[in-house]
Amino acid sequence: MEKLREALRPVASSLCDDCQRRAETNPLRVLDCKVPEDQPIIDQLPSILDSLCENCAPHFAAVQRYLTDRGIAFEIRPRLVRGLDYYMRTTFEVTHGNLGAQNSVLGGGRYDGLAELLGSPVRAPGIGFSIGEDRLVMTVDQTSDAKPDVFVAPLGEAALAHAGILARDLRREGKSVEVMAGGKLKRAMELANKLGARYALILGDDEIAAGQYSLKDMQSGEQHRVTRDELLNGALRP
Repeated sequence: MEKLREALRPVASSLCDDCQRRAETNPLRVLDCKVPEDQPIIDQLPSILDSLCENCAPHFAAVQRYLTDRGIAFEIRPRLVRGLDYYMRTTFEVTHGNLGAQNSVLGGGRYDGLAELLGSPVRAPGIGFSIGEDRLVMTVDQTSDAKPDVFVAPLGEAALAHAGILARDLRREGKSVEVMAGGKLKRAMELANKLGARYALILGDDEIAAGQYSLKDMQSGEQHRVTRDELLNGALRP
């Protein structure tokens, strides 16, 4: 922030009135300026990518890795700024190709310290976003209240990355899939029951190493091992 503020001091007077004010009160908002005449100056300002701390740099790299592993196209925009000061680490927008120039469907980011700012005695990592309801409706072909075919329960960081890719492949086969972000197996089974999932798929280091996953039928309670190929080719019955 201080590096950006210092870079703005000699050029602020050449920017629009709003940016001159922002240069003092909230320098990051200058990066979000839409005034065409200001763009050449803003393009020369320091990039936030050059000032990531030792914790944020690997975190941002992990976010990009997860997106790449899942085949989700993304574009890094160092000038993307959210309007609320409690955001930290990654901020994001999700866009849709059929909405024209105003193609942002939702935007948000991480706010790990928000709970403490509101008086919570417990540290509670968080992430959130706001959705433009009218734009969302325009992008949805149909809605469904169907329950998930599969609830994926990854046990560990490596399993979480593996689960994202597996969920993508199952969805391409027409399956409805929910992935737990991490946690204990007992909690995973509770969530699978709550969502009414037909199957629970358990992924841990042992399962990944063996190339076989633990698949639990949530109706009968039976559990057995299946390979990836079996999972994608008939193991998931209605």
